Amino acid sequence: MLVQLLTHTPDPEQVVAAAARLCYSDASIAELFGQTPEQADKLLGKIMELGHFSVLEHASFTFGIEGVSRSCSHQLVRHRIASFSQQSQRYVSHDQPFSVVTPATISERPELLARFDAHMQETHEFYSDLLSAGVPAEDARFVLPNAASTKLVMTMNARELHHFFELRCCHRSQWEIQAMASEMLRLTRRAAPRLFTRAGPGCLNAPCPEGPMTCGAIREVREEYAKL
Repeated sequence: MLVQLLTHTPDPEQVVAAAARLCYSDASIAELFGQTPEQADKLLGKIMELGHFSVLEHASFTFGIEGVSRSCSHQLVRHRIASFSQQSQRYVSHDQPFSVVTPATISERPELLARFDAHMQETHEFYSDLLSAGVPAEDARFVLPNAASTKLVMTMNARELHHFFELRCCHRSQWEIQAMASEMLRLTRRAAPRLFTRAGPGCLNAPCPEGPMTCGAIREVREEYAKL
């Protein structure tokens, strides 16, 4: 899996601070970016504490993601307050065996891994036969598995990223999207630490929201994300 932060709103923390200043003062539009770093820090701390996250929508972050499964990308696009551009299986066909993502629960068991690899190889051969028989790639792709890897570009605003991290960094989230979300959080914390220091799974700053389905490892989770 490869996750890269391709670009983001220039100086995202100043943009958010400017929007917040408009809400909490009588400053004119021309004065919004006139805050000192100390003033911006104080204001950002206030809005993060109050949960005034609407101003975070003015900052967006664009990621390049490669080597995740179609199973993972189907989960990802359920986050509808975002923009996605994904490699097409209609226009991009596979002459060589398509790459796949193999779960550790399979790769750690040699007998199952052998059957998994054989199944993927058989699927590729059938897919290639369909293309050779003149079946359009848009129809041949119907035999491709959820394990097939994909790549995409995704843009989210900072508010939606907080929501995304709350759900997908959770230890009960599916392992692949959890790993992707954790890496995205690491990258955004580097780019805009004041906006994302408190971002993470729902139990990071409050009791576990999963109730009786909690993973029971809240201390370990908090230690993990403190080091991210």
